[in-house]
Amino acid sequence: MMMQQRSQGPGGGGPMAAMRKGEKAQNFKATMAKLIQYLAEYKIKIIIVGIFAVASTVFNIIGPKVLGNATTKLFEGVMAEITGTGTIDFDYIGRILLIMLVLYLVAALFAYLMGWIMASVSTDISYRLRKEISAKINRLPLSYFDKTMQGEVLSRITNDVDTVNQTLSQSLTQIITSLITVIGVLVMMLSISWLMTLVALIVIPLSLGVVAFIVSRSQVYFKEQQNYLGHVNGHVEEMFGGHRVMKAFNGEERSIEQFEGYNNTLYGVAWKSQFLSGLLMPMMNFIGNLGYVAVVVVGSYLTVRQAITVGDIQAFIQYVRSFNQPLMQLANISNVLQQTAAAAERVFEFLEESEEVRETETPLAIESVQGHVEFRQVRFGYNSAEPVIHNLSAVAKPGQKVAIVGPTGAGKTTIVKLLMRFYDVDDGAILVDGHDLREFKRQDLRRWFGMVLQDTWLYNDTIMENIRYGRPTASDDEVFAAARAAHVDHFVHTLPEGYDMVINEETSNISQGQMQLLTIARAVLADPKILILDEATSSVDTRTEVLIQKAMDRLMVGRTSFIIAHRLSTIRNADLILVMRDGDIVEQGNHQELLDRDGFYAELYNSQFEHSGAIEESEPKLASFLLPAD
Repeated sequence: MMMQQRSQGPGGGGPMAAMRKGEKAQNFKATMAKLIQYLAEYKIKIIIVGIFAVASTVFNIIGPKVLGNATTKLFEGVMAEITGTGTIDFDYIGRILLIMLVLYLVAALFAYLMGWIMASVSTDISYRLRKEISAKINRLPLSYFDKTMQGEVLSRITNDVDTVNQTLSQSLTQIITSLITVIGVLVMMLSISWLMTLVALIVIPLSLGVVAFIVSRSQVYFKEQQNYLGHVNGHVEEMFGGHRVMKAFNGEERSIEQFEGYNNTLYGVAWKSQFLSGLLMPMMNFIGNLGYVAVVVVGSYLTVRQAITVGDIQAFIQYVRSFNQPLMQLANISNVLQQTAAAAERVFEFLEESEEVRETETPLAIESVQGHVEFRQVRFGYNSAEPVIHNLSAVAKPGQKVAIVGPTGAGKTTIVKLLMRFYDVDDGAILVDGHDLREFKRQDLRRWFGMVLQDTWLYNDTIMENIRYGRPTASDDEVFAAARAAHVDHFVHTLPEGYDMVINEETSNISQGQMQLLTIARAVLADPKILILDEATSSVDTRTEVLIQKAMDRLMVGRTSFIIAHRLSTIRNADLILVMRDGDIVEQGNHQELLDRDGFYAELYNSQFEHSGAIEESEPKLASFLLPAD
């Protein structure tokens, strides 16, 4: 089965505009709940991380209290020396410092193990998300890609997943340690002085109010930032994919103008989100300093009254610093979580997109088909309210060569999409050998079809492998035979590396006609029972077209073939011609029968004949103009 690459027009912008209008408020709670579901599989590792976080934090919290004992001992020793009643107990202070060293080393070890485990968890979740997105892409209907830019999908699989990964690997451990630090420090502060603790806690409601105020306003901008990052990526990908068309129509200025529009909007929302999140730290520092000043004043008063030791006040001041720091971290993490939720929401939105109609639970298993195809009162529309095909009925017998003709927009290519089950009919049925297409697995169905489309699709690999794509198990000799049948062999030998030449990503190192020949060779190699040819020779010169037509005639022998053609002269020998207009078959028969009816087909055919005759008449005049006079 051949594949078609959906090309993006260089102008673009429609889907993006629609997305901007359709932006929804971020559902933070629901998104984080889904993310927690992903974390549930790693609950054992996360519990271990929690234990390490508790141990590391507890050791860090005990440190100031132990150090405070050393400070008190040092102060008492200095005062004893001044009064002549004793000396400084350096042995005791040395033991305290050794205990401090051990505590901090153990805390650092636990922190390292905690980071190592969370890095493995976050990386594995990122791997799972990308794997699920990749699998989801294969299950999405073609209609999704018709309305969504490729860059939008790429942004979700790269930028958004990376954002989730970074948060899980860094912020999650910070959340655990910060919460434990706040609780532990609060306990230690209460053990020193309830009055000083009360003074230190006065600033907390003020801090929480500032955090809530800033987060509520930055939340919207983080959502827009992720969306417009996708818009910018989509536009850049589209412009690079169609840069030749863009340059051919002098679209540079329009492209730059459109990019600057997206980029300026991204700059605006990113600036606002970062500015608001950047306000948190200085605001929290300011509020924390107010609390610190209040604690120092009260502590000094208690020290003067000898209600607290010097070491305890020194430890308490450290705890105040330690208390404010995790609060500020939590405030900062809250902004990071907003951005993460915005990214995760986009990923989950993609994963929850409606998929193709599920396969039947009892699919038919048929090794081969005869090629009898019937359209039975088919009705279909890309939008159900606006049908493209109204009531189509036709029969193609095995081995028949069926041509589908009609003006642009009549529904010719839509029939191909329905045959391949890229879309399912809204009403009626399409039958192969008497069986509804929906009774087969899509994979089995498409194995019987071979497609050669007007829009060629090749990938970044050798010419040999691009032909072999039609049947991956084919031998080299079979590939060569298919290449000769499609008249590929003669031009491949003129290339520097022959069949081993790698086609670049933009397929710019071979001509459009050569690309078309390669896709035809791929169809020959696939050896399908039913052929679909959509203007298959539109990109080749006249001489090559004659050769290809002969190869196609040989290929179509014994196969049911559907040929979409605009040049009616190429389908005169078709067994059946279906003439379409406005989504319906208005005439059917062979070439001569349709001409004898003098209907719509005859009108189309004669208009082409008149056009070609007008060209032939103009040729002598053109020749006399170009050639020098005698």
